Parts: sequence; structure tokens; C-alpha cells
Amino acid sequence: MTNGFIIKCIDSVAKTILDAEEEIEHLDRAIGDGDHYINIKRGSIAVQSIKSELTTLPPDQAFKKIGMTLMASVGGASGPLFASFFLALAKEVSCESNLQQFSKGFTSGVESIMDRGKSKLGDKTMLDVLIPVSKKLESLANESCEKQKLIKEIDLVAMAGVIATKDMMPSKGRSAGLAERAVGHIDPGAKTCQLIISTVCKELK
Repeated sequence: MTNGFIIKCIDSVAKTILDAEEEIEHLDRAIGDGDHYINIKRGSIAVQSIKSELTTLPPDQAFKKIGMTLMASVGGASGPLFASFFLALAKEVSCESNLQQFSKGFTSGVESIMDRGKSKLGDKTMLDVLIPVSKKLESLANESCEKQKLIKEIDLVAMAGVIATKDMMPSKGRSAGLAERAVGHIDPGAKTCQLIISTVCKELK
């Protein structure tokens, strides 16, 4: 884990978010609050604005700074949830972190989102991507999986997770009020997480 890689991912994720505006907006208009994309875009821009500060920080402090920046700049439910992830991740990683330690940090970040959002797998939220990815990452790390296999499998699990939300009945967030009318639509938060994970996977290649 290096600062250079973190900075590279920040720029790539920001570009991915900008390129996906129409798709995410479409999903959010169907079953969301209508402000998900605006909040995610605001967070991406805010994190890009602190890149010069991040280059001087060790990875754990960089992740902590990203979490605090997201907490301060992003409204709606997304800001505190993404902020919780990075703040929890920051407690587990360092310059010397190997894949097992990073996977532990990733799982800790996902659990912090579960605690804050009081959500679980199957609620039709971002966790339907993040929980399967955390479990697969932990599994692959424990078997010392080679890099290209890890990238491919994590990307596939993230995509399977977002597709699975289409047929789910929501039980959290604004879409929960739509009940059956939300079935048949992919969750916008899950889609955002899949896009971010896919982007990081591409940067790892």
C-alpha cells in the first residue's frame, strides 16, 4: 500500500463517477433520494482537493483524512457511510500492510457501514456489493491468491452483487417505502460501490 497508488485511485475513481453520471442518476431517480449522484460527485471532488496533503501522509493517516473529508463534505446517507468505511480501514492498514491485513481493514470498514446503517446483506443497499467483496477478499487473501486471479474474482463478485439488488425487496433507505415498486431496479448505492471497486481493480492490473 503506497500513497502513489491511493492518489492514482482517487483520480481514476473521480473520472469513473463523472463518466457514470447518467447511469447513476437514472437509477437514483427510479428508487432513490434523487441526490445520491450529487453527493458522490461532491465527495470525489473534495477528496481530489486534498491530494497534495495525502502525498505526505502514511496510508493509515491518508485513509483517515479521506474519511474525515467525506464526513465534512458529503450530505445525505452516503457521506457518513463512506466516511465510516475509510475511518475503520485507517485503523487496520499501514505502509507494511500485506493483503491479509488490508482485507481485515476492508472487512472492518464494511462492518462499520453495517453498524452505522443498521443494514445487512439482502437489504438492497451498497452492502450487497461490499459484504460479498469483503468475504471474497478475505478468502483469497488467506489462500495467498495470485494477483491477476484476485483482481478478476473481486471484479466478478462486485458485479454479481450489484445485479443481485435488481430483484431484491428493499428494507432500508428511501426505496424501502416503495416496496414492490423498487423490485426490478438496481440499487444506486450498490452500483456506485461496484464502479469504485471495478476502478480500483483496473488500477491494480
